Amino acid sequence: MSAGAAPGPDGLRQGGWAGAGQRRGRGGAGPGGERAMVPPAEFTSYYGRPVVKPSPWEIDIPAYMFAGGLAAGSSLLAAGADLTGRPALRRSARLGALGALGFSFAALVHDLGRPARFLNMLRTAKLTSPMSVGTWILMAYGPFAGTAAAAEATALLPARWRRGPVRLLAALGRPAGLVAAVTAPPVAAYTAVLLADTATPSWHEAYRELPFVFTASAAAAAGGLGMVSAPVAQAGPARRLALGGALVEQLAERQMERSMGITAEPLHQGKAGRLMRAARVLTLGGAAGSLLAGRSRVAAVASGVALLAGSLCTRLGVFEAGQQSARDPRYTVVPQRERVDRGEPVRAEA
Repeated sequence: MSAGAAPGPDGLRQGGWAGAGQRRGRGGAGPGGERAMVPPAEFTSYYGRPVVKPSPWEIDIPAYMFAGGLAAGSSLLAAGADLTGRPALRRSARLGALGALGFSFAALVHDLGRPARFLNMLRTAKLTSPMSVGTWILMAYGPFAGTAAAAEATALLPARWRRGPVRLLAALGRPAGLVAAVTAPPVAAYTAVLLADTATPSWHEAYRELPFVFTASAAAAAGGLGMVSAPVAQAGPARRLALGGALVEQLAERQMERSMGITAEPLHQGKAGRLMRAARVLTLGGAAGSLLAGRSRVAAVASGVALLAGSLCTRLGVFEAGQQSARDPRYTVVPQRERVDRGEPVRAEA
């Protein structure tokens, strides 16, 4: 006699299973030619609720992550252009960094609901909180990126106005830009740490490689923006940054999927799968186009737009995959059981 579904020790109901006395039929692929009559377990939580609650974040957060990474990559590119005597590329990268940073702040404040909530986060500094650390990283980076961009704006003023405070601001452009470049890599990487620090399965299991994926994606996007906004003759560093970032992103993403185990499945399913496939096509297409962008302005713009779109799709795809993994209890329970089987702790000790 077969037993009905019964709750397991992990709080999930497993699908129907054959009783101990039920015989297994012949002709299957099992040992001795026997075919198992036990169906795969079904993972359904009590009352149809997920084991891990999906994040309340909406599209504002992946947009914030994309724009912050773009700003950080642009500051690095601007510093390189400044040191190698490429004023047009420096100007476009600095102004691009300021625009992306402004959009990133706007998206974050929109998600928080009111600006006062962001300011309240500055009242304390908690090293164990990625959100707190990230807030202070932005505050360390933002003023210098803004000063460097403002210094570029002084070149647009009439010559008779470039004296006194305006002249001082113009002189601060290089040191401010270099400090912004130094503080830029943590801006690009910390959002990956923020995701991985949650209990969302596909985000948490990607903690090893996700910072490399996001940082490389930011470099590709910044290179793409430089290819779009700077003259072809000065955009050589942007093309090289775009190509290198795109290749590293693809390699890191492949390694990430291998290390994630079962939690990598949502990256290939549904909306997240479509976004990740689009990100791959756009990023690789933009990287290939960057090889021709040194001879064609049209190729430079098309490749740059593809790289920007690919970087955005990467953030959206990773975000959506995490939300999908939280809704399916299988992605919470299976990794926990695997950790128990390996003798690893399921949760951190207090």
